Amino acid sequence: MRVVLTILVVALSAPLAPAADVWAQFRGPNGTGLSDSKGLPTKWDEKTNVAWKTAIHDKGWSSPVVWGKQVWLTTARADGKEMFAVCVDRDSGKVLHDVKVFTVAKPAFCHPFNSYASPTPAIEDGRVYLHFGTYGTACLDTATGKKLWERRDLHCDHFRGPGSSPIVWNDLLFVHFDGADKQYVVCLNKSDGTTVWQKDRVFDYGTIDGDGKKAYATPSIILVNGQYQLVSPAAVGTIAYEPRTGKEIWKVQHGGMNAAAPPLYGFGTVFISPGYVPRGHKFLAIRPDGKGDVTSTHVAWGSSKSVPTRPAPLLVGDLLYLVDDSGIASCLEAKGGKPVWSMRLGARSAFSSSPVCADGHVYVFDQSGQGYVFKTGRKAELVATNALEGGCMASPAIAGKALFVRTRTHLYRIEKK
Repeated sequence: MRVVLTILVVALSAPLAPAADVWAQFRGPNGTGLSDSKGLPTKWDEKTNVAWKTAIHDKGWSSPVVWGKQVWLTTARADGKEMFAVCVDRDSGKVLHDVKVFTVAKPAFCHPFNSYASPTPAIEDGRVYLHFGTYGTACLDTATGKKLWERRDLHCDHFRGPGSSPIVWNDLLFVHFDGADKQYVVCLNKSDGTTVWQKDRVFDYGTIDGDGKKAYATPSIILVNGQYQLVSPAAVGTIAYEPRTGKEIWKVQHGGMNAAAPPLYGFGTVFISPGYVPRGHKFLAIRPDGKGDVTSTHVAWGSSKSVPTRPAPLLVGDLLYLVDDSGIASCLEAKGGKPVWSMRLGARSAFSSSPVCADGHVYVFDQSGQGYVFKTGRKAELVATNALEGGCMASPAIAGKALFVRTRTHLYRIEKK
């Protein structure tokens, strides 16, 4: 029995194995951006390897999620007064549900670079969980589109619009509110939306400026020495909570604001992208086996060269892949952070979408709609540059042998014909 338990703990402490046919949350399995799908195309355009292309009304930067024969995403009026969930048939591209989730009388300001529908849904069998930040969180029945529950009493001032995506773990749903005025984490019972726990952030933000207190990160669940942790980036720092109680396990104060990327976990370290950091490391590896404030004891290494503030990193094998906001792709060793290579993807590209990986290839899209494919490994090798109309703010999803790519105007299924 002891041997069996040891094997289970070792297996669960490794990155979760991706399921090839499901993409259930922002950046797929546990926020890693990894899929074990095979046979995805590396070349496409508006006429080549596009199985279907479906117009999505209004404005939203949320990424698609995939379960069974359905693809879900959110959108909203540009003025924020109506917010929707859209379900598209995976095989045909036909819109199956277009549900008005919330009506908002007086939306707060949202920066034009952002949208009122930027948080990505989380999905599981029979249910999809939608989060629009301060405007509300809801659960829909995926078969009928019927709203099963909603919460509209959790608020903050996002200052620039919402961005953090929800995640599901066992019977719990986690949502973040890192606003300019207040900062806290909420754990909900996914069955009925009731609050299990709610915890205020405990940080010295070092400023009274609300702009320096906001963040847009999505948390990750990891298993360390038999204990689950909800690793939750915020402005200026990252906190690990006990998922079922909200008790703080450890925290690191690393500086920064606008953190957006889910943490990654491997080789006994958590990899954090703190967002915009004017001074200090912009990418960190943290040992998650400490207690309390571990800022001075558990930062394994840090890097500041060609580090993104918006696109999330990838951990593939023993290598980390980063694409910064200007389109410089780089590769680092996960153990120690030693640089391996770097290359520029586009001459004048801007990136908000996060890369994903399958079958030895990394896929990433820029704001003009160029899709770049490069190989994993210790040698920089760009495979293809492909163009779609509309430009990409959302991150792609992978399911089966297809990429599901959302541009500013459409949702595409890209697959070899």
